[in-house]
Amino acid sequence: MCFSLINKYNVAGPRYTSYPTVPYWNQDLFSLQLWKEQLIKAFKESNQTEGISLYIHLPFCESLCTFCGCNKRITKRHEVEQPYINALLKEWNLYCNLFDEKPIIKELHLGGGTPTFFSTENLTLLINGLKAKADLATNYEFSFEGHPNNTTKAHLQTLYNLGFRRVSFGVQDYNPIVQKAIHRVQPFNNVKRVTEQARAIGYTSVGHDIIFGLPFQTEAHVTETINKTKALLPDRIAFYSYAHVPWIKGNGQRGFKDSDLPSANSKQKQYQLGKELLANAGYEDIGMDHFALPSDQLYKASKTETMHRNFMGYTASKTKVMIGLGVSSISDSWYAFAQNEKSLEAYYQHIEKDIIPVFRGHILSKEDLIIRQHILNLMCHFKTSWINNGLYFEEIPEVITKLKEMQEDGLVNIELNQIFITEKGKPFVRNICMAFDLLLQRNKPETQLFSMTI
Repeated sequence: MCFSLINKYNVAGPRYTSYPTVPYWNQDLFSLQLWKEQLIKAFKESNQTEGISLYIHLPFCESLCTFCGCNKRITKRHEVEQPYINALLKEWNLYCNLFDEKPIIKELHLGGGTPTFFSTENLTLLINGLKAKADLATNYEFSFEGHPNNTTKAHLQTLYNLGFRRVSFGVQDYNPIVQKAIHRVQPFNNVKRVTEQARAIGYTSVGHDIIFGLPFQTEAHVTETINKTKALLPDRIAFYSYAHVPWIKGNGQRGFKDSDLPSANSKQKQYQLGKELLANAGYEDIGMDHFALPSDQLYKASKTETMHRNFMGYTASKTKVMIGLGVSSISDSWYAFAQNEKSLEAYYQHIEKDIIPVFRGHILSKEDLIIRQHILNLMCHFKTSWINNGLYFEEIPEVITKLKEMQEDGLVNIELNQIFITEKGKPFVRNICMAFDLLLQRNKPETQLFSMTI
């Protein structure tokens, strides 16, 4: 990888789990009533054909990992579990009351925080409570994020019995110095244990999350981590750049100095090395930061171009409706986004008053919907086209002009009415998407809102 390209394109940019990105949501044109109307519209259009997705945010963690940018509440008091489960089920009931038929759940994902903070009894109460108000699609997929240190065999068996077949474990890095810096000390044997237990129980997809660009991390550390990962051969791997955003996350990302972080060039070396090691181990590059074995469902979805990207990350299929339950969760009706209260106290206050706990959102315009589709195409399939008139927009010539330099650098191929990202351009997919981001172009931020793209 040419380091001049790294220096050239290493700028702050969105990860595009949505378009428009959250800082560009127009809250003046948003209301809870409008959100309900757009959600009901999308539900009626798609429930019987696609089903819906559910994301459940479980925010509690027993200790603070300093690399983490998620919304969490640090506590060792497990009596917080049941009141939170009760609030989640009440929120789900508020949503179900909006619909004139039972939701059909296609996907359900438990994220956090630490979902395995919760006892098996409370997780059973949650999942059975959600199921009681819904039907399941014939090919539904339930997944959860597990912490290798506190995910027990009982967790894995209980969730499997409830319908879960996919689990991802946060590995980050196996080096003790790096683990200490990010306050995430977990021995390889813990990851090995939960991975092997999940497989023995019958999980069909086990994933590992690995991060590069962490404090004190070197290429040797990345090699060590991936070599150990190869020994366990998880079905899919998220290999992504550490997002250093302490101005957003406060003290949670202040456990080390900026000078302890690898340079942009070092990070790119770590990425290239990791990508080569994963390819040598049989993993395919299927999307930004994601790799999978050819036997995994996400790889197959990438080949059939049915892979989708939303606030849960990459998924093997698309649903128009994704409802987020829990503090800080984001919902998506395709036509609108809505985010729940970030404060646990404010979330509870809304639930107690029988109010869906949304505090901000965005109603997508016709232009937003077109740009969103282009960015999804680039993120999921490394190409996009406006041959279909429905995806043409007036600023296309300006976008092409912005991409000309990237074409000269070998990152994209621009053909008649379509764009293809080259193999060389895949690490720069966020930069390429930024050329389509009209809201970002029209109102460039005066302060840094996003992590660096490299």
